[in-house]
Amino acid sequence: DSLDRLGPALLERWGKLDIFFGNGAILGPISPIGHIIAKEWDDVMLVNVTANFRLIRILDPLLQRSDSGRVILMSSAAAWKRRPYWGPYSVSKAAVEALGHTYAQEVSSTPIKVMMVDPGPLRTDMRANAVPGEDPMSLREPSALVPHLIEMAATSWTDTGRLFDFSGPTPRLCDFGKPVDVTA
Repeated sequence: DSLDRLGPALLERWGKLDIFFGNGAILGPISPIGHIIAKEWDDVMLVNVTANFRLIRILDPLLQRSDSGRVILMSSAAAWKRRPYWGPYSVSKAAVEALGHTYAQEVSSTPIKVMMVDPGPLRTDMRANAVPGEDPMSLREPSALVPHLIEMAATSWTDTGRLFDFSGPTPRLCDFGKPVDVTA
């Protein structure tokens, strides 16, 4: 399909890929797991997990050709909070984090760096659908993350296989959802 043609097309045009930013996602149903239709579950996994896997698989040879390939995958606190009724989304984001951690270990002997990002609550349509009673003006704009994402994409970035949590007032580096003591 057209996704499989992406890698060869990029190789022919550019010869390498410096940054892959996996940000596409859908919320899916917020419902008890026993009430979720299999197709709804499959749709969430397809968009949130399988698409990132396929893109990493297709783009890996191009990232390997870069002097400083970067993979940034958007996650969510839902990956580890595991709230009731958020089954498909929570499971999909936990899978995205596992995918990112696994890929980071696989490419640890290369210049490729892999980071996962929990953006925290942002003023988006997805958030409005998930939490309809919330005042959107109390949330940050997605653009608030841009300086941090640019920093992660820079050639000077050295961390890999970690989650950056932007859900609180101060961004923090985490390993599997637990803060890292960067002073040690």
